[in-house]
Amino acid sequence: MTEVYIYDAVRTPCGKGDTTGALFQVKPLDLLNRCLNALASRNTFETANIDDAILGCVVPFGDQGDNVIKTALLYSGWSSEVPGMQVNRFQASGLEAISMAAGKITAGWGDLMIAGGLESPSRVRRSNFRGAISSDPNIINLIGSIPSGMSADLLATLHNIDRTEIDEYALGSQEKAITAQKAGHFKSSIIPIYDQNNILLLGQDEVLNPSAGAEQMAEMETIFPKWGRAGFEVAALKKYPLLEKIKAFHTEGNIAPMADGAALVLLGNKTKGKELGLKAKAKISMAATVSSDLSIMHLGGVKAAEKALHQAQLKAKDIDLWYTNESFGALGVYFQKHFSISADRLNACGGTIALGEPLGAIGAMLLSMLLNDLERQGLKRGLVSIAAEGGMGSSMIIELV
Repeated sequence: MTEVYIYDAVRTPCGKGDTTGALFQVKPLDLLNRCLNALASRNTFETANIDDAILGCVVPFGDQGDNVIKTALLYSGWSSEVPGMQVNRFQASGLEAISMAAGKITAGWGDLMIAGGLESPSRVRRSNFRGAISSDPNIINLIGSIPSGMSADLLATLHNIDRTEIDEYALGSQEKAITAQKAGHFKSSIIPIYDQNNILLLGQDEVLNPSAGAEQMAEMETIFPKWGRAGFEVAALKKYPLLEKIKAFHTEGNIAPMADGAALVLLGNKTKGKELGLKAKAKISMAATVSSDLSIMHLGGVKAAEKALHQAQLKAKDIDLWYTNESFGALGVYFQKHFSISADRLNACGGTIALGEPLGAIGAMLLSMLLNDLERQGLKRGLVSIAAEGGMGSSMIIELV
């Protein structure tokens, strides 16, 4: 089978995902335009060499609709011969797009591809485009769906994860991200965003909260008991009758805030890379996709990592660095405990609690961060795993070249 190499990975800074954010005035097309132009300028290839471009996006409507990646390719002046495709696997969309591109290259159906993700919640609100799994009472009752925040509380309740652990984990994410930003660890992959007058709008991640402290975190109120909890709790407890109630743990301080952002990866086979003079950074050694219990949807990231390790015939101890999304603090705590990962090896430069979560882009963004960390620390192997709604999860293992 053909080996797949990562030749470059870029991302925009993460902007606040509301109208106060620095990227609110920036169209999603322009976020992609910056990433596409960066890949073209940083690497020596004619754009007609790209066999396909696959983009993850969770809310493909409005500014993000009509196959936004194909529009972005044309908008950016790339060859009209480059196709484009938009996919949705919730939070795992960006990583799934990369897996799909890698699979096509492995099968010999393409030599060089672009893949990644995009989300701009400041301009395209997801709440306006909810589907049956989260908005239709009949479907929700039939399939046993519960809100993602309550699902995270259920995970914490079942596994005896307490509020203090979750808050400490969230503070650790903030501290690692702030330290990494100050040390310049993101500079090699972040593409600054300018306006039409070439004035810098955002050059680094905007969501970080350096003022967050243990005392402040402890005083925050939990947020998920406030809406429709009672009915969902009855349904969840039918499935887990040994529980008396689902405790509330999550606050605005220990969950990942919505964020604007885009991230793209250039990947291909060895022959095409050599022909174009591209320098490989890493190779993709395994990818896996799973689905798990809908009531505890956040287990998908753990199960996807387990599947990738099994298929690659590796153990957790064989992985030097790990990245996973922390949509809710309990996910990060459970993931770390399950694989017995030390804090410095999991989300080494901070996670989504600190940086924000551009849903469609998060997998590609974390893969970019993992690649940078492996290069910077001179380590060999890393794993990124994403828990997604619907109980799904995607994971990928890469090895530095």
